[in-house]
Amino acid sequence: MSTVTSPPAEEQQTDLGGILRAYVAKVRGGDVGSLPAVLGLVALVVVFSILRPDTFTTELNFANLIGQSAAVMVLAMGLIFVLLLGEIDLSAGFTGGAAAAVLALTLTEHDWPLVPALIAGILTGTFIGLMIGLMVAKIGIPSFVVTLALFLALQGVMLQIIGDGGTIGIRNDFVLKLNNGSMPIWLGWLLAAVTIVGYAGGRLLTMRNRRARGLLAEPMLLWALKSAGFAIIIVAVVGYLSRERSPNPALKSLKGVPNVVVIILILVVVLGYLLSRTSWGKHVYAVGGNAEAARRSGINVPWVKISCFMACSTIAALAGFLAASRTNSVSPNTGGSDTLLLAVGAAVIGGTSLFGGKGRITDAVIGGLVVAVIRNGIILLDQPSSVYYMVTGAVLLLAASVDAISRRRATASGRV
Repeated sequence: MSTVTSPPAEEQQTDLGGILRAYVAKVRGGDVGSLPAVLGLVALVVVFSILRPDTFTTELNFANLIGQSAAVMVLAMGLIFVLLLGEIDLSAGFTGGAAAAVLALTLTEHDWPLVPALIAGILTGTFIGLMIGLMVAKIGIPSFVVTLALFLALQGVMLQIIGDGGTIGIRNDFVLKLNNGSMPIWLGWLLAAVTIVGYAGGRLLTMRNRRARGLLAEPMLLWALKSAGFAIIIVAVVGYLSRERSPNPALKSLKGVPNVVVIILILVVVLGYLLSRTSWGKHVYAVGGNAEAARRSGINVPWVKISCFMACSTIAALAGFLAASRTNSVSPNTGGSDTLLLAVGAAVIGGTSLFGGKGRITDAVIGGLVVAVIRNGIILLDQPSSVYYMVTGAVLLLAASVDAISRRRATASGRV
């Protein structure tokens, strides 16, 4: 009797049908990734485009969306590092505010050169993260308690620096253009070309390296489809942003990719590389998945926790710079209000798990866009803030529910 053997999994996925079946099986097994957030983002864009086609889909509004969401996106990138550990940092928003206050103070009132002022602001965030990490990893105080205490204390620090009800204006042209300026059109297209080539080339190199080592790698067809889809999105975005968006071009022309896009892109590449391509990044995921198992395998768990809190606060400092650039000033409320909650929501909505061990830097970008589109669309619909908060809360609760369900299904299917 002859037996029929099925081809290896890698061969089964070389055709389009096999790729789709493999992806559906992965989703059914609980590995949904950022799929819910992407589908939600597309749905929101379609709905608001239909309801407000004359305002929501304009080039000016599209560029404003990026600027409005930039600080929350970057802050969410930092929070992903502590969320991967199953921890939380409630002080990240005011850490960014304190770093921005140091930057503004040194630039405006002490006439420091730009580079030392930027370094002083960044080191402020790094030092705060170091203190949090030491108290959590070495003393054993829960991160919720430590960061809640700093959430309160840093507000006092900012009031001490700036004064109740006061502001420090920012006049430095470089800082102001971080989240307000746009690059030349030719530079935007060059950035698009480099991004597309880097994405496709990086994935191709990874695929070939895995095959050379005898590991399972994605088929060439899947690589081509992902690269083509990515290229189409990048070209469409750059082309749209390269169009004139000023209400009065004769007075002031506004066109080109916003400068903040470059900052976000660099952070995504660098931070994504740290998490996915370095031994430290693998240790972060290991500690988040099971800290005790990671310790028994020889991983320095306290150092991983300390370094993640330092990374979170350092990136929060950059988010504070972007927030200050957007408003041209620093006030005691910079990094406050609902900034932290929106950043946590952006990370979770994008696909980062609150249970630890699951998440990517791109989750912050996708989730940040979802939050920004909700706020922007509701404002354009002339709805009160109450509607915005209720909708955002519902979306966050839905994302957390999807995370919990997907983890349960992944456990049942043996994926975790």
